[in-house]
Amino acid sequence: MSDKNSTQTERVIVYIDGFNCYFGLKENNWKCYYWLDYQKLAQKLAGRINAENTELITVKYFTARISSPEGKRKRQSDYLEALQSRVGLEIHYGHYRENTFKCSGCERPNFIPNEKQTDVNIAVQMMADAFQDKFDTAILIGGDSDLVPPITKIRELFPKKRVMACFPPNRSSKQILKAVNGQLHIKEADLKNNLLPDKLEKPDGYIIKRPLQWR
Repeated sequence: MSDKNSTQTERVIVYIDGFNCYFGLKENNWKCYYWLDYQKLAQKLAGRINAENTELITVKYFTARISSPEGKRKRQSDYLEALQSRVGLEIHYGHYRENTFKCSGCERPNFIPNEKQTDVNIAVQMMADAFQDKFDTAILIGGDSDLVPPITKIRELFPKKRVMACFPPNRSSKQILKAVNGQLHIKEADLKNNLLPDKLEKPDGYIIKRPLQWR
């Protein structure tokens, strides 16, 4: 519960490391939860801070578009379109860079995609929102310890603001836990009860469907 006056509205912004969440679900073999409605989940988490006087200002989802293989690219694209249909959710994009390496056996060049900018984008958004006084509490869904410095600086410059950690499945960071004000937990029931509809219709009539591989 919040330690603020009970009549004061608690303004909350939720920041989501999309790939950190995805790989946590993947390692748990929870493909059925890939179609997660992060706006609904964020509302649920915000309510656990102060159920009566919480205002979820916005949800900021950070990711990068992949270019291959085609099946995965299409599923990600459909999912991002579905997320974009949710009122109050913003998507912030980094980019993928393909690192080249040679196979030790055949000497053929291979490419490993390496996602860039997510940590920087999250840090910039959190710092900017703190300076512009857009939140009282920030919830970070992710487990990358590279975000410890901005968390520490926000708490140093704005001691009345709080930063809460919320780790995806199979993700944790002792460094983050030491830096934040507290921790929220995502249970499997939170994932199961906060999925997007299997079909969403856009304003232009286009239907977005949940991928069969994610059912």
